[in-house]
Amino acid sequence: MTEQQIDFTVALAGERLDKLVVEQVGDSLSRAQIQAMIKDGKVTVNGLQVKSGVKLKGGEQISVTIETRDETETVQPEAIPLVVVHDDPDFAVIDKPAGMTVHPGVGNEKGTLVSALLSRWPEVAKMNIVEKRVGIVHRLDKDTSGLILIAKNDAARIKLQAQFQARTVSKVYIALVEKMPATVTGVIEAPIGRDPNQRKRMAVLRGGKPAVTEYQVIDHHFIGDQALVRVTLHTGRTHQIRVHMAFIGSPIVGDSVYGFRKQRIKLKRQFLHAAELSFDHPTTGERLKFESALPVGLQNTLDKLRG
Repeated sequence: MTEQQIDFTVALAGERLDKLVVEQVGDSLSRAQIQAMIKDGKVTVNGLQVKSGVKLKGGEQISVTIETRDETETVQPEAIPLVVVHDDPDFAVIDKPAGMTVHPGVGNEKGTLVSALLSRWPEVAKMNIVEKRVGIVHRLDKDTSGLILIAKNDAARIKLQAQFQARTVSKVYIALVEKMPATVTGVIEAPIGRDPNQRKRMAVLRGGKPAVTEYQVIDHHFIGDQALVRVTLHTGRTHQIRVHMAFIGSPIVGDSVYGFRKQRIKLKRQFLHAAELSFDHPTTGERLKFESALPVGLQNTLDKLRG
């Protein structure tokens, strides 16, 4: 076993310590493991041991000491082609294809976006975060395509993550749903949490975290009852769009987890694409907006449905 120390500064006030640590290293450790580490003094705030539920004021220095197995410490760089929409010394915007996992995990050690980043921009390996998360500011599901923001140094990562926490980042998706929603526009406010019966799924739960999704139908002239919707995320919960659209009876086409058991349209992926991404430049403060057109396969599906 090897010890690795991760240090970071709290960007915003009001966050629970355990929640913030989960956001930093939660892909290598479970929340229960992190809470145990806090109890054992492996996590400190300004050098002091505190309780996992303490509310932070902002500006505190957090140190996390993690024991890792030697064989999983590093990620192998892989020369995987990337569609780079924007590239500067602080960050890059990537148009991620469906089928690519963002960071390594159990059963997904190779072919990830992190492996591609380490090959294309070796300097990201210097970031003060577990290697399986270097560069990652937010995530997209494996089978969701579209725009994803990558930090290239710690200063940019901290500033960009603060924007996500403050909800000043605008994320817009295009989705095809199996059934026309009851209204052409709507806001879904329903808390999301881990499904107690199927731990790999999320669900709308009374005790879940607040989640808000706004949608607008932009086309419904299809052979079936499908509808093309523009979806804006106001929070960033795991599988949020997929869970919320299924919750109102309009699951995403091609979603094998939350969609209809019998798929009417044969897709090897879910019809969900991150089409627009807006945020402030971490150094200049300039408001930036990036766009991505639907992949050819999804566009072809629409053309066939318009028949």
